[in-house]
Amino acid sequence: MKKYTNTGNKDTRSGFGDGLTELGKTNPNVVALCADLTGSLKMNAFKDNHPERFFQIGIAEANMIGIAAGMTIGGKIPFTGTFANFSTGRVYDQIRQSVAYSDKNVKICASHAGITLGEDGATHQILEDIGLMKMLPGMTVINTCDYNQTKAATLAIAEHHGPVYLRFGRPKVANFTPEDQTFEIGKAVQLTEGTDVTIVATGHLVWEAVQAAETLEAAGISAEVINIHTIKPLDEEAILASVAKTGCVVTAEEHNFLGGLGESVSRTLALHRPTPQEFVATNDTFGESGTPAQLMEKYGLNAASIVKAVNKVMIRK
Repeated sequence: MKKYTNTGNKDTRSGFGDGLTELGKTNPNVVALCADLTGSLKMNAFKDNHPERFFQIGIAEANMIGIAAGMTIGGKIPFTGTFANFSTGRVYDQIRQSVAYSDKNVKICASHAGITLGEDGATHQILEDIGLMKMLPGMTVINTCDYNQTKAATLAIAEHHGPVYLRFGRPKVANFTPEDQTFEIGKAVQLTEGTDVTIVATGHLVWEAVQAAETLEAAGISAEVINIHTIKPLDEEAILASVAKTGCVVTAEEHNFLGGLGESVSRTLALHRPTPQEFVATNDTFGESGTPAQLMEKYGLNAASIVKAVNKVMIRK
């Protein structure tokens, strides 16, 4: 099995910040808007280098989305930045009406997603945002796994015409994907080859899936790990090709099992190849305060939980 090396823990929000900084130098149409969280979103460098293209909206997220939608009419490519909870739930009406329905070229960039926001607790965490966004017609939904992939995705979405939801996080996590990668929207990345089980993971759970695959290999189980960085449009071809070999699948995500990646995979399987599936996700619950590691452990969002799900699903083959 191919081995992956963590080149050093880095937060994915910094990948967004560095990607935005690079876009500021190369694409004069890129503008940035923030809702009073410039430092948290790592947007300071863009602000300092291009003050005429940075707009501090304040704690007025709905207004930020409306302004961003209007800017697209003049050919600008607005990147909005705030926490995932405030990027989606607080402004869903504005996104639906002014961005998605109107097919505006707005990039909704959301940090501090999932429960790994940590100590700020349930009011600031969000575990339903992927579902909210993927149900909007025309919305592209991306959930990156590490610093390098987040930076690459930030660059890629500037070239994609149409509304995008880019989801990333606060904690420092393993950085293991290539620095020079080309990010292809809607194209899954197969990390390992396997014959016994398919593990389809997104976001912070991708590294956990890689770790789980190594544990499973030691136990004589061959796991194929697929990094689904784009939840919509979903790379159905890659998933179906994999389960045709393995005969079972585990999905893993830092999100509610209702409405997330797992349900998108289930729909694909139901339509094309009914296959036993197990879910590693939160179980219809809000989060709570705690360190990211504590919360991932409590809610079963780690390599050990993926291994457990694999053992369970293989019995059902």
